[in-house]
Amino acid sequence: MRVGMLTGGGDCPGLNAVIRAVVRKGEVHYGDGFVGFRDGWKGLVEDRTQPLDVEHCRGILPRGGTILGTSRTNPYKIDDGVARVLRTLEAREVDALVAIGGEDTLGVAHRLAAEGVRVVGVPKTIDNDLSGTEVTFGFHTAVQIATEAIDRLHTTAESHDRVIVCEVMGRNAGWIATYAGIAGGAAEILVPEEPFHIDTVCESLKARHAQGRYASIVVVAEGAVPVAGTLEVASASTDQFGHPRLGGIANVLAPEIERRTGFETRVTILGHIQRGGTPTAYDRVLATRFGIAAIEAVHDGAFDQMVALRADRIVRVPLGDAVTTLKTVDPDLLHDVAGSFFS
Repeated sequence: MRVGMLTGGGDCPGLNAVIRAVVRKGEVHYGDGFVGFRDGWKGLVEDRTQPLDVEHCRGILPRGGTILGTSRTNPYKIDDGVARVLRTLEAREVDALVAIGGEDTLGVAHRLAAEGVRVVGVPKTIDNDLSGTEVTFGFHTAVQIATEAIDRLHTTAESHDRVIVCEVMGRNAGWIATYAGIAGGAAEILVPEEPFHIDTVCESLKARHAQGRYASIVVVAEGAVPVAGTLEVASASTDQFGHPRLGGIANVLAPEIERRTGFETRVTILGHIQRGGTPTAYDRVLATRFGIAAIEAVHDGAFDQMVALRADRIVRVPLGDAVTTLKTVDPDLLHDVAGSFFS
């Protein structure tokens, strides 16, 4: 078979491990040929390709990012975009397509399946918010990076008796904030699932201060929002999928904390540091398992399906089900586990 492959949405550690696994398994075991499409769906719209084979994939296992490039292009938002995708697939004689991405990339894949595209999805998002799988590769690496940063912030906060607001990724789900906040011993964790009240946050910090805890780390997900009417937050621009381009809630939160408490407060926004660099061993293994399962699904004819992790086993789930709802943080994890240490 001739198999096409693309990576869409935000990059994350482990993408190259998926690409490598698909190509190695497909070429060596099935005798497949491959074509890589550059920059996500943009590559199919504009017919931009690059060769993919075992030789081109040597040495990419530990590399962050994606050798195919990525974008947030949505062919359904481009004039004649879908027709151009279909023409490219036909011109390149692609028998099946492996799409690696999050809810937006895989949502497009699901819609294209209805157009007759033979596509298999691989879940990718460091936010860990795809409901079809228990965990996505890249999440573990992002949590590790954020936890190490929080560990370092503790030492400087304690040296100066400061509050430090650490902003991490998480548009609609606070998995990174919750896990890194628990692992890093944060005083407060603010997530998109539960709007925060600035007065409650400040009262908690003042209570810590009264107990002699003069340094505090507040971990906030980029998508966290205040209770309506309690704090003014600027609106953000949107991408082709209608999602706001987030980042900067910490810059709103920190001065308010300092003004209301009198405690010196600083900001650290981790941003794309969480996306870049070498994936952890766990993410390399999970990404490899997903890649192998994806090419096997192609040869089983399991199209319009996504490979997923369930109870440490790789399974297949319908793409439509996988992207319908987001997986959000369990309130018990946030309150019973993390909340037990908020003092």
